[in-house]
Amino acid sequence: MSLLQLISRRLLQLVGVLASISLVTFLLVHIAPGDPARLLAGERASAQTIAAIRSQYGLDLPLWRQFLTYLANLTSGDIGLSLRFQRPVSQLIEQFMWPTLFLTGYVLCLAIPPTVGLAIVGARRPGGMADQIIRLVGIVGLTIPVFWLGIMMSRFFGVSLGWFPVSGYGSGFTGHLHHLFLPALSTAIWLVPVLTQSLRAALIEKTTADFVTAARAQGATERQIFWETMLPNAVVPTLNLLGVMVAFMIGGAVIVETVYAVPGLGTLMVSALLGRDYYVVQGLTLIFAVSTVLITLVVDLLTAFIDPRIRS
Repeated sequence: MSLLQLISRRLLQLVGVLASISLVTFLLVHIAPGDPARLLAGERASAQTIAAIRSQYGLDLPLWRQFLTYLANLTSGDIGLSLRFQRPVSQLIEQFMWPTLFLTGYVLCLAIPPTVGLAIVGARRPGGMADQIIRLVGIVGLTIPVFWLGIMMSRFFGVSLGWFPVSGYGSGFTGHLHHLFLPALSTAIWLVPVLTQSLRAALIEKTTADFVTAARAQGATERQIFWETMLPNAVVPTLNLLGVMVAFMIGGAVIVETVYAVPGLGTLMVSALLGRDYYVVQGLTLIFAVSTVLITLVVDLLTAFIDPRIRS
């Protein structure tokens, strides 16, 4: 399969995913209890005021007509107008997405180097003392809830020691690094064990592969075999897992961003859910779905580039 065919297939899948996500999200949001018009008008608003708001936003129309209107707006690039902020949803997403993207990149920068290092050390001597310690620490890291770790780190390093801020995004690149260090570190502590175990297992598996035996028979050194043969082949399954984790971090940023009050997409989603802001919830869900498909596409392209056999 050529790269062009791979991209075309993924884009076709994206259309189906978006259509399904749009329908499911629309139904779930509208079926959930609560009236956004009443929340928008206030508890003391009259029935006439609430009815006027519902008519203004088309909330008094049958559900199927609301969905058709929503799809028609999507085809023209209009995600909708936020009921709570009275701003286009696209503008809100553009405003809140940068902290989430910066945090995701920050987590990767903190997680990838120790992942590679720990996996290599553990795979060098499987079952050895270093490998046992790495596996034990990894199990401990996996069992610690991210939200609990975030709270503890913010209380100790932020409140008690005062080394890092416990909320906000900061200003400027260094300010972002300073404010997001604790949320990025708490997420990386959870991510590193997952990736390390995957890469370690792949490296151990490749030690007995036929191409490694052939490389030794041709006189290649162990260093050359490891860096030029074993590691590029072993990194493929971990790269796929990393793509899934990145998509999960973008879509599941609610926990960390809520703990550290980061003004990102997760915080926006919580605010929209509590305020019954239909169009913001639907727009964010679409963005999360698109990001998942695009990240998967990028990972597939990188995998095909590393291992050309995947394209065949």
